[in-house]
Amino acid sequence: MTAPTSGSSSGTPAVPTVLVLDADPPPRLGSLTGRARVEHTDASTLAERLPSADVLLVWDFASHAVRAAWPGDGPRPRWVHTASAGVDHLMCPELAAADTLVTNARGVFDQPIAEYVAALVLAMAKDLPRTWELQQRGTWRHRESQRVTGTRACVVGAGPIGRAIVATLEALGVTAALVGRTPRTGVHGPEDLDRLMARADWVIAAAPLTEQTHGMFDARRFGLMQPSARFVNIGRGPLVVEDALAEALSKQWIAGAALDVFEHEPLPADSPLWQVPNLIVSPHMSGDTVGWRDDLGTQFVEMYGLWEAGRSLPNVVDKQRGYVPGH
Repeated sequence: MTAPTSGSSSGTPAVPTVLVLDADPPPRLGSLTGRARVEHTDASTLAERLPSADVLLVWDFASHAVRAAWPGDGPRPRWVHTASAGVDHLMCPELAAADTLVTNARGVFDQPIAEYVAALVLAMAKDLPRTWELQQRGTWRHRESQRVTGTRACVVGAGPIGRAIVATLEALGVTAALVGRTPRTGVHGPEDLDRLMARADWVIAAAPLTEQTHGMFDARRFGLMQPSARFVNIGRGPLVVEDALAEALSKQWIAGAALDVFEHEPLPADSPLWQVPNLIVSPHMSGDTVGWRDDLGTQFVEMYGLWEAGRSLPNVVDKQRGYVPGH
């Protein structure tokens, strides 16, 4: 894909227009000065401004505005980049059918999320939430905790994030099995998922959200898990049937869980999930380490340079599958 080369009315070559669907703080794109006309928009004006944009940067990765704005008359950007790993918030049939290139922020969040998962595994194994709770009450209560080394994990989602989780858990002495859409060397296929979940001490959801993965962790699958097992979701909220997880925890079918993503975000203050026993709730922060926004901005600028030069881009999303295919 190449940048536009058509000239303006004065004969001066036109610079491409990069439209940014804003979130606060906005991206630092000063290095594009003279190379692109950077314009900013929000959900209320996105639809009317799409026809004049060559590139759309979805900086507000929590917004579903692209889904609503994309259908309609007029031209559309030739390249859409989202500052997130998931693309379900922007995909719609019209965008999927268009020849527009879609890329994501693959690579920025892999190790931070893997570290967060490892922290959750250690926190649950060592009963740290209860230690903090007892400390707040001034209660001295000796307990025994669980060893992590020698336990088993089933990581669902064989992309870079899933692979980073496996590597990090294995460094802790955990035997980790990776499950993906298709079986290949080092990756189990979906047909192995039930068997692996049934023997796992840790089940980690890191899959993209697609028609096939929506609601995949339901009452039946929680029923497969060992009573001592724990579940973690850092993928997408709708992977999990939240009522089924709440029931599994309340009835002690499984020992614990941690959710960093949810069906509806922000999680409402009156959501029953806040009160579910042995559930750790965090506000979609597993990949957000100090400087992460700068990393996202730098990644986009580097990709813009490739696009500007007419070179192939990394992180190209298969719009039918809903994620960047693995190798």
